[in-house]
Amino acid sequence: MAREKRCVQCGHRVKSLLIQYSPGSFRLMKCDNCNEVADEYIECELMIVFIDLILHKPKAYRHLLYNVFTQETVYVQHLLWKLVLAYLLLDTYRSLLLRRTNDETSVPMSFILTSLEVLVNVFSANFAFVFSCALASRIISIGASRRKEILLGIFISSYIKIFLIAMPVWGFPVSVIFIVDLLVLTSNAVALKVMTESTTSRCLAACFMAHSVKFLVDQISGSRSLKHLGSVKYLPSLFTNV
Repeated sequence: MAREKRCVQCGHRVKSLLIQYSPGSFRLMKCDNCNEVADEYIECELMIVFIDLILHKPKAYRHLLYNVFTQETVYVQHLLWKLVLAYLLLDTYRSLLLRRTNDETSVPMSFILTSLEVLVNVFSANFAFVFSCALASRIISIGASRRKEILLGIFISSYIKIFLIAMPVWGFPVSVIFIVDLLVLTSNAVALKVMTESTTSRCLAACFMAHSVKFLVDQISGSRSLKHLGSVKYLPSLFTNV
């Protein structure tokens, strides 16, 4: 994670974001580069930050990635594993939503087999996604020492997957899943742009490549699993006929 604070307006490094006079009394510092308040979100409610993140405002991402999640406030390795676990759980939930929509019939042992199939698909697709992110980082000329930091930023900026939990409650159509996927892609691109200071087109291309590889691997592993499922589901009938 970032070792230094950043101005949310221009991304320039700053020594400090505020001066603390007493508990509850402080003054926000200005950036030496743009002469604006370095981080205005310090005084904002969490909901304001969340709304600006949804609107893909780069300054909100700078606040989150540089001034909130820092080496001084979090242990990077523990945070990374927690984010990976949350990411996999939300991806598994997404796959189950799609499968519940597509599957109209049930067969014996379908619950166990379907659960195994979903887990295999999720792990294989996300392994391909992480591998593709590592390859895509070369497009933006990211050093090997920063790849863990970039990967952490990608997982943090995938927070939009949380909206999948509300789908069964509010009765959203299945098309919302793909809208969420698109928002995750663009959110990853904004986070990548903020962290690498690269061009928007390069960041979009890198994220599009990684998500496309993930989608293709998910489709390929899913089709293979369906073939195996089709052969396995007839085993009970074979034993009853013997």
